This record gives sequence, structure tokens and C-alpha cells, in this order.
Amino acid sequence: MTVLQMLKPHAGLRVLITGGASGIGLVMAQAFIEAGARVHVCDASQQAIDALQKAQESVELNRITATLADVADRAAVERVFVDVQAELGGLDVLVNNAGIAGPTGGVDELDEQEWNNTVDVNLNAQFYFARRAVPLLRQARDGGTIIALSSVAGRLGYAFRTPYAATKWAVVGMTKSLAIELGPSNIRVNAIQPGIVKGPRIERVIAARAKQLKLSYEEMEKQYLAKISLRRMTTPEEVAATALFLCSPAGSGISGQAISVCGNVEFL
Repeated sequence: MTVLQMLKPHAGLRVLITGGASGIGLVMAQAFIEAGARVHVCDASQQAIDALQKAQESVELNRITATLADVADRAAVERVFVDVQAELGGLDVLVNNAGIAGPTGGVDELDEQEWNNTVDVNLNAQFYFARRAVPLLRQARDGGTIIALSSVAGRLGYAFRTPYAATKWAVVGMTKSLAIELGPSNIRVNAIQPGIVKGPRIERVIAARAKQLKLSYEEMEKQYLAKISLRRMTTPEEVAATALFLCSPAGSGISGQAISVCGNVEFL
């Protein structure tokens, strides 16, 4: 196998992506499909799933299958794995992608339920999916892979976004611990830390932060870009390409790492 050939994941990988019917998750799902994988996603939005299925009406092979599920609901997680077994017959890759932005505000202003909800979706759900996926990943022919979506906020402090940052730091801790624990079972575990990624989600985040600081959206966006060495946002495709690399033979020696795909965000 040449170095160039090593950069492409093996065809036929069985992949589960949480929060995979829209945003970065959908771009990753489509990228895995293009690489010859079989992909199942779960998502909390029936509207997003319906849109995904409508977009695939003309696709005959390698359709992305989906389950409606709140990732923080353990019963829903069980239903996802029933569907994974039925659709894929096993699992080679888990991408723990689902997450929420959480509230914006000072620590003395935060609502306890919003804090708990952020922890449930961004952290507890990753545990629920990992614990159910590991027995399947142990049976993967070429070894299993877990990719956890953290954030650049998982390596930097983030004022007024404490719940989000706290959970994304915790994801890195879980990643490094699971890499040590599961390495002997030939399961690699890594985290991707996206930065400021183009799309509707970051637009909502910038708007909320602008309101908090009483600035215009344009001024707030300018301040966000000034924090990035490359002075531009990351694209969802760049994040997806990193996920494919980690699942390729070229990434087979990488485990326990938190990889920033962010244009080098210097501070938040």
C-alpha cells in the first residue's frame, strides 16, 4: 500500500455519527459515504432527518440511515443501537458528534437546568454511546475507532460560556482515558477540536455573545476572526477530512490525541 493509498479509509466501514443529520455531523456522514462507508446517524430533529431522507430519494446504494433520538436519553440510545445492529450489523467507527452551545452568561446568571442540560448532551451522552459501542468496536476486523468532538473551547478558557467549555475539556479527559483503557483491544480514541466553524450554529453563538456584550453582530464577528491566526473560519469539510484521516490506515498510529482544526485560535 502506497502512502497515497493509506490516506483513504477502507471501504465498507460501519460508522455511527451522533447528531449526524445536519451541520458538521451531516458533512462527516456524507464524507464517509463518499469514501465507501456505510453510515447510520441519529439526531434529535425529525425535520433534519426528513430533509436528509428527502435528499437521498434518488440514491439507490449507500444511503445514510437514521434514528430519531435525544442523545441524553438513555432509552433513546438503546434504540439507536438496535437500529445500528439492524442496519449495519456491527460497528467500526463511533463519531460522538452531538452537542449544544449551551447558555451564554456570567456564572452568577446561569440557570441550573441549562447547565445540567449542557452537561447531559455534551458529556453524558458521549459516555452513553461509548459504553454501548465498545463491545461492538472490539469485534471490528481492523480495530475500532472512536472520534469525540470537543472544541477549541476544550483547550482555552471561554468567558461567559463556562458550561460549554467545561464539557469540552471533559471530553478531552475522557478521550485520553479511553485511549489508554481501550488501546489493548485495538480501539483508537481521539478528539477533534473544531474552532469557529462556518454555519448557522456559530452565527447563533456570535449573536448571543454580541447581545451579552451589547455589540453589533458585525463587530462581534470581527472580534472572533481577530482571535484566529489564519483570520478565517474553519469549514465543516475540513473537520470531516480530519475524521476520515483518523479512520484511514494513515491514522492508524494515532490515539489519545486532541487535534485542533481551528486555524489556530489564539484565545477566546
